[in-house]
Amino acid sequence: MKKRRAAGILLHISSLPSPYGIGTFGEESYRFVDFLKSAGQTYWQVLPLGPTGYGDSPYQVISSFAGNPYFIDLDYLVEDGLLDGKDLVQAKDSEPEGTVDYSKLFKERFSLLRKAYKKIDLIDRVEFEEFKLENSDWLEDYSLYMALKYKYDQKPYYEWPREVAKREVETLEALRQELSVELEYWSFLQYLFFFQWRNLKDYANKQGINIIGDLPIYVGRDSADVWANPEVFCLDEDYSPILLSGVPPDYFSPQGQLWGNPVYDWEYLEETDYSWWKSRISQSKHIFDGLRLDHFRGFESYWVVNSGNETAVEGSWVKGPGMQFFESLKEELQGLEIIAEDLGFLTPEVYKLKYDTGYMGMAILQFAFDGNKDNPYLPYNFENNSVVYPGTHDNDTVRGWLSKLDEQSLSKVKDYLNEQDDEKLVWEIIRAAYSSVSSLCIVQFQDILEQGSECRMNTPSSKSGNWSWRLKREDIKDEISEKLLELCRIYGR
Repeated sequence: MKKRRAAGILLHISSLPSPYGIGTFGEESYRFVDFLKSAGQTYWQVLPLGPTGYGDSPYQVISSFAGNPYFIDLDYLVEDGLLDGKDLVQAKDSEPEGTVDYSKLFKERFSLLRKAYKKIDLIDRVEFEEFKLENSDWLEDYSLYMALKYKYDQKPYYEWPREVAKREVETLEALRQELSVELEYWSFLQYLFFFQWRNLKDYANKQGINIIGDLPIYVGRDSADVWANPEVFCLDEDYSPILLSGVPPDYFSPQGQLWGNPVYDWEYLEETDYSWWKSRISQSKHIFDGLRLDHFRGFESYWVVNSGNETAVEGSWVKGPGMQFFESLKEELQGLEIIAEDLGFLTPEVYKLKYDTGYMGMAILQFAFDGNKDNPYLPYNFENNSVVYPGTHDNDTVRGWLSKLDEQSLSKVKDYLNEQDDEKLVWEIIRAAYSSVSSLCIVQFQDILEQGSECRMNTPSSKSGNWSWRLKREDIKDEISEKLLELCRIYGR
């Protein structure tokens, strides 16, 4: 059945305007929703919302259930009486506008949130206790994990005392008693996160905007997930990964990408009817309208590298759980619009899995112009059941990409678009996406603003300088919303 045509924008919460160093669930997020509505958009796609660890990547979270406390809006805490306006002075931006200073956030934001916790009696205590009860299956472990991270000077859990890392029952019970205040503090932050997020999502939905979330296929090695559920992962007796995740050499890196996450023990997961994954999907269903499944091909087969290797070049493909996994999760996935990130080295088996699930695939225009008329990323080769992107968070911006093309490749782009003016090419790429047969068109805000490589969100395989781009308040203009609205009108989105 042919799907309705629609459009949306990819912009992570961290990239929203804010005077406090990072985007939040505050006033500017509601203003962005209003912009989406005025621009004829019906989707807002975000990156994973989990709390980030070393490297600040939303794809290396320290919990796949918890939310990132950095996104808690401080002005709302002032309105609720949890903070004083004078408390916010230290949180004001000190870096040039347009970047996130994660080091400053880590050093200062949590001490500010601790001030809010001192006034916990001002919140609805019944509601807070209900929140803790409803989320106890993950919240108790996450809160204890965070409390222990601070007790043991931010060391990874596998460097904690062995009885703690091993989760000996009596040891953990004694630590829960010792750290009871800390446990409540970390639970309090999750309560604030989800309270503010629910309000924002409810507002977006009432404006006709659906929010697409993102589910990383893997979790961070040093995470509450791995510490609390070691049996789910392929670890040795010292809690070190036996095999590491990644991808072989590809478009993004000639050395491949060694992500370093522990891979799953799919046999154990199958024996337990994928209960851990079901809980994870259920959590996503509560907070999103749609979900992008990161590294979808990993569910058919995934690349593993022996622990100790420095690159992902030497590895092998291992068979994944396949269709039975998605059949098992059918109830949890029901009602979610699913996007399969079907990028990378794809085989007939991966294509079959995507078709069997019925999920929307991804089409990236930056991959289209290699001179091959059968290139699946050329718009005339698209299928309706797909999402077209000029580029994603892992790509260069369209302006940056165009600037790096050789003369022959750039000529192919210009000929396809029937546009020779370099200054018009970015919006002609966006127009090509809007005019395509793909049912959904998603454009990064950086591309709407025609920004260059300095505004790129992520460069795969690089260890620094990522995830820091931010939107300026004045960038959200009526003329842009009018331009997007006109594209929606012309191309039936």
